[in-house]
This record gives sequence, C-alpha cells and structure tokens, in this order.
Amino acid sequence: MHGRVKVRTTEEERERKKKEQALKVRAYRAAMGRIQKKRAAGELDNELLTLTVQILQRNPDVSTLWNIRRECVLEKLSKLKEEQEQVPQQEKEEEPTAEEPLGENPKVKEPLAEDMAHSIFTCELDLTEQCLMVNPKSYNAWHHRCWTLEQNPQADWQRELQLCNKYLKFDERNFHTWDYRRYVTGKAAVPAAQELDFCTEKIKVNFSNYSSWHHRSLLLPELYPNERRDRPMSEEKLQQELEMVLTAAFTDPNDSSAWFYQRWLLGSGAQLDRAPRIAAFRLESCGAVLALDKPYPDLEQLKTELVGGGQRVLLQSWLPVDSCGTSWKCQQAFDYQRGTAYSLKLSDQEVDLLPLPGNEEGVFYFAPPHAAASCSKELLAELNTQLQSCLDLLEYEPNSKWTLLTSALLMRAIDVSANHEKSLEHLVKLEKVDALREGYYKDLAARWILESELAKWPQAEEFPRIFALKNDELLASLPYGQYFVIVDELKLSTKLTEKLGDLVPKTFADLKLQKGF
Repeated sequence: MHGRVKVRTTEEERERKKKEQALKVRAYRAAMGRIQKKRAAGELDNELLTLTVQILQRNPDVSTLWNIRRECVLEKLSKLKEEQEQVPQQEKEEEPTAEEPLGENPKVKEPLAEDMAHSIFTCELDLTEQCLMVNPKSYNAWHHRCWTLEQNPQADWQRELQLCNKYLKFDERNFHTWDYRRYVTGKAAVPAAQELDFCTEKIKVNFSNYSSWHHRSLLLPELYPNERRDRPMSEEKLQQELEMVLTAAFTDPNDSSAWFYQRWLLGSGAQLDRAPRIAAFRLESCGAVLALDKPYPDLEQLKTELVGGGQRVLLQSWLPVDSCGTSWKCQQAFDYQRGTAYSLKLSDQEVDLLPLPGNEEGVFYFAPPHAAASCSKELLAELNTQLQSCLDLLEYEPNSKWTLLTSALLMRAIDVSANHEKSLEHLVKLEKVDALREGYYKDLAARWILESELAKWPQAEEFPRIFALKNDELLASLPYGQYFVIVDELKLSTKLTEKLGDLVPKTFADLKLQKGF
C-alpha cells in the first residue's frame, strides 16, 4: 500500500471542499472586517493596502477594495505633496558640484517626491497585472488601471500598448482588452491607419474575432469619411471591405462575426451623434405636432422656428407625445395666413411646408424613412456579385440563417422596391429556420413593410389626412409610429389594433381631443 495515492470517494471529496470553502469564507470575513475597521478609523496605511492585496489577488472583482486602494493612494500622494512643500526651496534645487559626482551629494538623501509617487503608481499597475492574470475580464481591475494611469503624469503609454498586445495573444477576442486598447491608443496618439493595419492582421489570423471587426468599424469612418453620410465610409473603401468580409463569411458560414460586420457595411451611414431630422410636421391654429426620425430627450434644446409672411415665429413649450421622444406637440396658438409660403427650421435643417388639402387651415411636411441609400455603378456591381454568391451558397445550404438574412439585406441595398417581396420571403423562412429569434424577424419584417407603405403614402388620394394599412395581418408591431402623428385617421385592422393595445400611435385628431390642444 505504500507509495500509492489514496483516491477519495465522492462524499469525502465533497466534505473536503466544504471545509476548504468554510476556511476561505472565515478568512475573507476576518480580512474584510479588519479592512473596514481600519478604513473607519482613517488608517489609510501600508497595512491596509497589504490586506486588500491578499483578497484582490484571489478575487479582483470586489469593487469596495479597489475604492479603498484609491483612497490610500490619494492619501499617500497628499502626504508626499505636504512633505515636498516643507522642504526649503534651496535644498530642493541644489545640485552636485564638479568635485561631487552625481549620486554622492550628501544633501541628496531622499528620492524626489516625483519618483516616490511614480513608485506608488507602479505598485498599483503591478497589482492590476497580477489580478488580470487571474481574471482577464475583470471590469474593476481594468478600471483601476485606467484610474492609476490618469493620476500618473509619467504614465508610459507605449508600455501599455505592448501590454495590450500581450493580452491579445492570450485571448484575441477579449473585448475588455480591445476597449482598453482604444483608450491607450488615444492617449498614445497612435495613427488610425496603424491601428487599422493591426486589425487586419488580427482578422487574418482568426476571422471569428468580433472585437477586431468592431474595432475596425470605428476606424474606417474616420479614415475614409463619406461626405454625403449615406454610407458608413467612402464607396471605394466600402467596396474593398465588402470583398474582404465576403471571403471571411464564406470561410465559415456558421460564424456570426463576419456576417455582423457585413450587416454594418450594408447599413446606413447616419451618425448616432447627429442632430435629429424632421420626419413629419403639421400646424394648425390650435397648435402643432412634430415627428423626428430619431429620439431626442428635450426638443426645447433645439431651436424650432416657423418662417413665413415676412416673420419668424419661435415655437416653444413642446411636450412629448410618446415615451421615446420622437413625437412632440406644441400648444402655442398661431395666426395662419392662407396663401403664405411657410418653412420650418430645426437646428441646421430647413424644410418647405405644404398647405393642407381642401379647405383645411394649416400646413404640413412629410419625409418617409429612407430604406436604402444610392450607390455608384461600381458598388452596385459588387453588391450584385455578393448577392449571387449568397444565392449560390443557399443552393448547397438552404437553411443557412446568416446567408438568408444577408441575401435579404443585399436585395434591399440593390433595389428596395423590386426585391421587397423576395426579401420578406427570406424573413418568413428565417422565422422557421431560426425559431429562437422569430420575434426579431417579425419586427424586422414590420419595419420593411412600413418603410414600403410610407414611401407610397404621398401618392395616396387621402394623403395626409388618412393612412390606411392594408393586409396588416402579418404585422407583429407598428414601427415608425411617430410618422402618424400628422394624420386625422389611422386605419388598421381590428386584429392589429387589439394586438397593439395601448401602443397604437397617437394621431393629430387624438391630440386635438385632449384638453389644452
């Protein structure tokens, strides 16, 4: 029996782990109790720092301990500053003479305050590195490292860049490291072109690197801007990106990384930080309603002016109609003059208003949501090539969800009207192929249907008083609800009305019935 390792039974192993866990909990509570006691007493000293290290090296996700360390660091820096101010200016500035070689001046006994502060920061950075080896996705450790570098005027950003490279070798898809890299490259003033090359190399190593694709999407609009802003980047570069991503997508059709990036390439280039645009507007003597193409928290921050008849009227006291901030109403009375040409100015956008049809007193404006952007012949040829490649792949893998969705998006990028029905057929098939995301495909179909109906609405005889949605049985929702704020009557099927319930969009007639409008 000698020399043989005893194999514990399952029950014995469970009991051993239970005892180990109890000892760890006891030690943790004792350490935390000691830490909290010292903190309450204001003892922000080295012992307190040592106690926090013992826990953080095992569990770097205890936010309280990082906060305590920051308090200790600030306390140390404050004391260093006070000590430095107490040293006579002449002693601080005295340098070794020619007879006294550097480093042998007896009056220079203590390291400079800057060096001592730098050693404090170095200690914190070393600790975060140790913690990140335990958990490379620790939010708290990454945050503390950023905080430490911000406090250190001698921060070595090039070293941090090398650290990012090191961690990305361990896990090339760690989005924490990529996020930290964006922070570091900004501080180190790394050229965007150099970062783009870095992304390209990472993608070549592994196509399934979502973080690298995302990082790339942030760099390209900066390096290759599109002045019209209807695409995420210049068309020439967009064509090159489409060619590259198609290779990645077809290498592994079941991997989502490249397909997500391709969807971004096919999307609109509208910037999230731009001001909202006017989607619809209606004005009568009793008040006005305004619909925006994107949510905005407070319309009062945007200057809304009505221009006409030689006067400019500032529309004020806007109140939200919906909860998301896309529809607004104004109860300000206005003296409308028939036959006068009016325009509406919102921020840097100005649109011409049309008189309401018939004998109605008032003006309106309507701009349907753009389903797709125009493109050059070269880009259109590339889109058709990619669509054909997707259709060829579907012959071999008819249930490939990413190929089905991408082909539908390509159809709409090429010609929305001509491919409307075919793209909807792909979504219907996706509801069965990818049943877990059935709701997403239904909502996407609803958006596409409404985009088509709203684009045709200005040609309707009863525009803009009535909006009638025919064959809406397939709709699971009613997106673009803000566009209906200018209508008098919204005709929906009973089934859809019951399905929407309180989510039925408000109309101009509904608002007029409300008190005060």
